[in-house]
Amino acid sequence: MRAICAAHGNRPDALIEILHAVQNRLNYVPEMAVPVIAEALNLSRADVHGVVSFYHDFRRTAPGRHTLRLCRAEACQSMGARKLAAHAETKLGVAFGETTPDGAVTLEAVYCLGNCALAPAGLIDGVLQGRLDEKRLDALIGRFRKGAAA
Repeated sequence: MRAICAAHGNRPDALIEILHAVQNRLNYVPEMAVPVIAEALNLSRADVHGVVSFYHDFRRTAPGRHTLRLCRAEACQSMGARKLAAHAETKLGVAFGETTPDGAVTLEAVYCLGNCALAPAGLIDGVLQGRLDEKRLDALIGRFRKGAAA
């Protein structure tokens, strides 16, 4: 953490970039990183924690081997995203923000992927998917369970 902070000049105004760098390296921002970053940037722990908890893109726990992000914005909702989201939670047995007990899949919400014309949309391990429906989602989840990439 200190090396990442130093690479950004220990500048408080680089906090978001530093948090992204930590997450890129570890796949999440662990709680133990907060006091280290706060000290390096001369910020309070509350300042750093507030940024980590405010932005949905920062994970506070290690993700599963695969990440399923479903758009929850209005355009996708108008095309069936609410039903798809409920189906995903049921199929995976977890709520948004959680990881399946086997560590295979983390289910996350995202609020607009810019793929509104192909709603409902999602990101499967960073790959944009449009026109998702229950059948396509089940097939992707099945691939996760078999250990294959999306």
